[in-house]
Amino acid sequence: MASAGRVRVGTSSFTAKGWQGVFYPGKLKPASYLAYYAKQFDTVEIDSTFYGPPSESTVRKWAELTPSYFLFSAKVPQVITHERCLKDCDGDLSTFLCAMEHLGNRLGVLLFQFPYFNRQEFSGGEAFLQRLKPFLKKLPSGFRFAIEIRNKDWLTPDYFALLRERQVSAVLVDHPYMPNADGYFDRADPVTSGVGYVRLLGDRYAIEEQTKNWDKTIIDRSREYRDWTTACEKLTKRGVDVFVYINNHYAGHAPAGVREFLKYWRESHPEEQPKANLDEEEWQLK
Repeated sequence: MASAGRVRVGTSSFTAKGWQGVFYPGKLKPASYLAYYAKQFDTVEIDSTFYGPPSESTVRKWAELTPSYFLFSAKVPQVITHERCLKDCDGDLSTFLCAMEHLGNRLGVLLFQFPYFNRQEFSGGEAFLQRLKPFLKKLPSGFRFAIEIRNKDWLTPDYFALLRERQVSAVLVDHPYMPNADGYFDRADPVTSGVGYVRLLGDRYAIEEQTKNWDKTIIDRSREYRDWTTACEKLTKRGVDVFVYINNHYAGHAPAGVREFLKYWRESHPEEQPKANLDEEEWQLK
């Protein structure tokens, strides 16, 4: 029987309007944000890479500013997922991977975040799989990849089977277009690799009607946090290490969301220590 996996929880990016003076000390300079963040949490999902690959110096700086147990996940550039939709993008992917590999064993998972595709782009889920399959075959070894789609009817056994064949993580995302935590498990087996990837995004348009300053919780998500901790437990019991990333749009203030999630997680896993207190070798991805 596989040993239980572990959970890492962080935010989607480490900066946002409203965090200074609430999460970050008021006088802390932006250049010191990442180092401070890494004392609170053990992982972050980099959002800026969605808009273009980072420079080598930037990636090396991320590693220098954070402790050895800290892991970075990052979005694959949108030119690959949105603009070219996996066509004629080998060079773009290579450039991105060359930059990110400077993190070495500090690199977590690289996320292909796809948009909702209408029938003008793909006639249906099968058409998407026909394009995805040859692309996945070309992915290089030595990296962990995850796929997020936002068409819930495309979450078919064939979709999960393809990702499982290539050992690519199927992202479980809390989003208005997608199933709830239980819904993913009702459709098919969502375990497609040794690493799980959960994104708690919420309804961006609904919450932005209430605020665009992310300094406090706006929506009570306690029920959803409990549901998602249960979903993560289903994964870890199968030996899967799970990354959970929480967006400001989920409840209003992502750092508070991370702490809320961890509160519920530790209620049922009191034996787990904060990752910052673990030896580096004790908390390595399988």
